[in-house]
Amino acid sequence: MNRIELLSPAKDLETGMAAINCGADAIYLGAARFGAREAAGNPLGDIEQLANYAHKYWAKVYVTVNTLLHDEELSAVQTLIGQLYTAGVDALIIQDTGLLELDLPPLPLFASTQMHNHTPERVAFLEKVGFQRAILARELTLEQIREIGARTQIELETFIHGALCVGYSGQCYLSYAIGGRSGNRGQCAQPCRRPYTLLGRDGQAIVNSRYLLSLHDLNLSASLAELLDAGISSFKIEGRLKDKAYVMNVVGHYRKQLDALLAARALRGAASGTVHLDFEPNPERTFNRGFSTFFMYGRGEEIANPDTPKSLGEPLGKIMATNLRSFALDYDAPKVNTGDGLCFLDANQELTGTTVFKVENRTVFPANMAGLAVGTPIFRNHDRLFIDALNQSHSERKVQLRFQLRANPGGLLLAAEDEDGNQAEFALETEMPAAQQPEKARETLERQLRKLGGTEFECSALDLALDPLPFVPVSQLNALRRGAVEQLTAVRAQNRPRPQGGAVVNDVPFPEKTLSFRGNVLNHKAEQFYHRHGVTQIEPAAESGLDLTGRRVMTTKLCLRYQLNACLREPDAQKLSEPLHLVDEQGVEYPLRFNCAECVMEVYYRALPGFEQAD
Repeated sequence: MNRIELLSPAKDLETGMAAINCGADAIYLGAARFGAREAAGNPLGDIEQLANYAHKYWAKVYVTVNTLLHDEELSAVQTLIGQLYTAGVDALIIQDTGLLELDLPPLPLFASTQMHNHTPERVAFLEKVGFQRAILARELTLEQIREIGARTQIELETFIHGALCVGYSGQCYLSYAIGGRSGNRGQCAQPCRRPYTLLGRDGQAIVNSRYLLSLHDLNLSASLAELLDAGISSFKIEGRLKDKAYVMNVVGHYRKQLDALLAARALRGAASGTVHLDFEPNPERTFNRGFSTFFMYGRGEEIANPDTPKSLGEPLGKIMATNLRSFALDYDAPKVNTGDGLCFLDANQELTGTTVFKVENRTVFPANMAGLAVGTPIFRNHDRLFIDALNQSHSERKVQLRFQLRANPGGLLLAAEDEDGNQAEFALETEMPAAQQPEKARETLERQLRKLGGTEFECSALDLALDPLPFVPVSQLNALRRGAVEQLTAVRAQNRPRPQGGAVVNDVPFPEKTLSFRGNVLNHKAEQFYHRHGVTQIEPAAESGLDLTGRRVMTTKLCLRYQLNACLREPDAQKLSEPLHLVDEQGVEYPLRFNCAECVMEVYYRALPGFEQAD
């Protein structure tokens, strides 16, 4: 726990390298196949190149192989994992327990959040069968995280920022039920971001065509200390489909937050290097749907936005005045610039956008004034100058080293020690006549030995242990510096921590004896795994071709009763016409159940006779 990890997504090589430069201690990304974001795959060559870059800073690269697998895919997955091991990746993020039955290289295994890691019993089981890390369910409260941390020794990773799945991860089958695109196979069509009508008894419309399942994004900037105390050692940012500017901005923001926290607790980041940002990060200035802490502190905060599933961006305040071609904002509103993208909800509560044509003082001239009126809240969903600054950024990460220049038999020796305690030295035979101008000689020694541009190092201290100071030609000083850096680079590569891992074959009991289709057992290897761990009854996964009509396809802590001030636990709750159904744009009905004992809402696919008994 003395090394704390900031974990960033990367959709590609360029984004991954930028994330490391902005402060990520580790990167996670998808391989060409078998990742839970099918559109975010990367070729092996790029993964190897990213690993080589990350390892210079002792940062790590994790690859997602976290889809459910058919039997005929197991051989290809086994080959891929062997190739990833050769490419130098540091861990695998997996969902399918069938992988634990394969002969894999000794890579650490991380249990994807798709495994629904939500109880101490499940997480303890993962620890016993060889997982090195569990990625916790997003909907857990701080108290639940504390309990898991207190009852297990496994590394715990949690999401701190980004998009939220409304359903329990790995337990959502809505996309598959509607159109055969399985989230557990990396193909989610995101039906939670579509409009629904909420119907009551006899088809009475309670809410018409709103985005009732669309959540705000997560932002736990203010919760890092509590999560650290609860046992979290890896802080994860969501976003393997996000662009480079977004990743740089959010990583830079959390790097600053964590550095201040770790310094106060005598802790360190999990990778080496000091980050030098040339921009001021602000998560509101790149993609976001508005923020919440979700259920970190229990129920109560507004977590959903039924008006739009799209990015709103940065709040600018309300329009104070308008004329035919322009409007004015409050004096304390953030400055608007030509080329910015603005958005707002029109009179029909539909998201509308325009661009900024011109700005004069506090007066904004948009390309279109339609729908803009006094009192309208305005958001900036494209901050042109900020995005330009991110795209042109030269932010960098530098490993701190100390140099000592001292005499050596026959010449000079330059010793180097980095921030991780690695040591190297390089000697050069040379004459050392005393400098006739000692101050000028000192300036030359300082300037040439500190000249580390183009490397991952910067000199934090230089000890000139020579008396008197010699005159040394610039070419020889450069040779000393290059030699010492090359030696230190080799020592760092040799000493870089290389975690080992892999499955542990045993028969410790799984917390459940029977698994429905929500156990996600799609291949015979996964079935073999669970049988060995005491599961006696296994229903095949939905992706085996199971008919989901009348079955529960989503469990969510988002409760529409609660959202509509109709919670049955509240004495003054409004009455709703039961039973409740969601209806999508195609007219498909989704009956709702409210499991008040567990404080969750359950979504079913289509109504059937005998629905009350279906699951």
